[in-house]
Parts: sequence; C-alpha cells; structure tokens
Amino acid sequence: MLFENTRLAAMGYLLPPRVVTSAQIEERLAPVYSRLKLPAGRLELMTGIRERRFWNPGASPSQVAMEAARRALTAADFPADRIGALFHTSVCRDFLEPATASVEHHGLGLRPQCLNFDISNACLGALNGMIALACMIELGHVEAGLVVAGEMGEALVESTINAMLNDPNVSRQSIKPAFASLTIGSGAVAIVLASKKAAPNGHRLVGGVARADTSGSKLCTSPQDTGFGSGAAPLMATDSEELMKAGCALAAETWKDFTAQTGWGVGDVAKSFTHQVGSAHRRLLYDSIGLPIANDFPTLEFLGNVGSVSLPITLAIGAERGLLAKGDKAALLGIGSGLNCVMLGVEW
Repeated sequence: MLFENTRLAAMGYLLPPRVVTSAQIEERLAPVYSRLKLPAGRLELMTGIRERRFWNPGASPSQVAMEAARRALTAADFPADRIGALFHTSVCRDFLEPATASVEHHGLGLRPQCLNFDISNACLGALNGMIALACMIELGHVEAGLVVAGEMGEALVESTINAMLNDPNVSRQSIKPAFASLTIGSGAVAIVLASKKAAPNGHRLVGGVARADTSGSKLCTSPQDTGFGSGAAPLMATDSEELMKAGCALAAETWKDFTAQTGWGVGDVAKSFTHQVGSAHRRLLYDSIGLPIANDFPTLEFLGNVGSVSLPITLAIGAERGLLAKGDKAALLGIGSGLNCVMLGVEW
C-alpha cells in the first residue's frame, strides 16, 4: 500500500507515574528464586528491561488515551470538531461492550458524525489503526482522524507474580511460559493523521506492507475469552524462544516486501522504531532484516513492553528528542503475536 495524501500531523503520549524496577519484581519473587536457585538480576539480564511504569489506581484505558489524544490535538493545532474517525487500538479496553472508542468519542467532545470503534490486534493495533485511517483519508472519506491506545500492564504482572508464588509445584520449566509477562509495562499514545491539505506541515505517511504467519497463533496466548465472566486477573502463556525466532523470520520476509513497495534500501533509512520486546529480540530483528542496530531507538530499558503503545510511543519520544530531521526516512517495524507483521514508512 502506498499513500500520497496522508500526513502524520502530530503525536501525544502519556507516561504512568509509578516506576517498578525489575529488581523490585524479583524481590517479591524471592521465595520462587530461592527455591529454584535463580540468580538475582536474571530478569533485567535476560530482557534488558530495568524498569516499567504503571498507572495510579483508578486509571482506565479510555482515560489515559484521551489525555494522550488531547496532547496530540494541541500539538497538531487541530480542532476536535474536524476529526472524522477515532479508533481505540490497544489490547486493554474499558469493558467488553460497548467499544472503548465510544467513551473517548464522548469525552473528547467529537462530533456525532465522527466514526468510532475499537481495533484489536495484539501489539499491532495502533499500526493497523494507522493503516485503516490512512485508507479513509486517501479515499477522501475523512479529513483527519485519531488513533489512540492506553495499555494497563499492571494486572498481568500482578497476576503472574501471584500465580508463581502460589504454585506448589513451581519449577524452572513451569515458569518459562509466564516469564515474558513480567516484562509488561503501561503507557498511552495518540496519533493524528490528516490529509495534506489539512496538515500541510505534517510528515508524509509513505505507505507500507503487512504479512502474516498465522501458524504461530498459539505461541503467545491469553486464556479463553469468557466474556463478561472473564474477571480481572489475566495470565499469558508465551513460548518466548519460538515466538522470537518465528517473529524475526516473518520480519525478514516483510522487510523484503517493504523495500520493494517503498523503494527504500537499507541506506535510505535514517532511523527505525520497533515494537519493544527485549534486548535479545532487538538484536535478532536487526540481524534478520539487515538494518544496522545503530538505526534503532530503544525504550525498552525504561518502559518495558507496552503492547500496542510500544512502537508509537517510542516514535513519539524519539521525535520529541530531535532524532529525526526534515527529509529523514523513518521505518516503523511492528510485530505482533498471531503472528502478524506491519512495516510503515514515514518521511519526516
């Protein structure tokens, strides 16, 4: 897919106020570490994640996503009444029904004609939302829109810690599928996309590609969706090693499609932004696609894995720090469980 008329007008993000270190998590897991003779520092050593952030009690996905959206609209100097579509794209939602986007639509004071719904695709939700919105802009259906996400990782981390502590048969083998859940953090992000006419100073969304290998759909899973009886103690089972290998193999094939579609080569990419999983994944990803790892801007050390928020918030922080100059080509390299891969190009 190639886009001619879509611009990234602005982004807004929100970092949670509470910082939880990997060392603090290991302190809580001390009985398990002692029993299994695991060395302290293992979590940070294996993942490269020193800390992650959590919201204060009472926060909701819609609440934090709306604040990020307000910041994005202010940065874009774009009135809310010109927004024609709003997509909530995070794994976390306020409730099963109705769409969390409806809460945000009301809270942001968007007009009745503004289309609003949720898009869910694990860690790729925000990039999928950008594609859907860009297609609407290219077709002339809307002038501008918002893609928002608010991830709440604490419940997963807490339930994982409790499950480990309360398992009388805990073993090194049994904790492996749960280990990745300890890397999860929280955050919120919003992206304003608009037509070239509406955002003449915006950054061009060049286009990109998507590729799937759904034979890997069972490599990272939550429990069965039980609807209204699902409760609030999520647990994930992740085959981290196989997920990493399969995901990076998929990325290598997707990168070939991306370079063919955009005409960009390795030397054209000034900076790249990825879904932040862990240090080993980061190294293998760049080895797999042939991009120099120096092109990458990592945030996993202080944010952890923030699900669908991870890649766009990394882009927002990188842009805020001045990592992109006018004319730079930025590659957005997204991988999500399923397995799915999306790569988008932005010309700054």
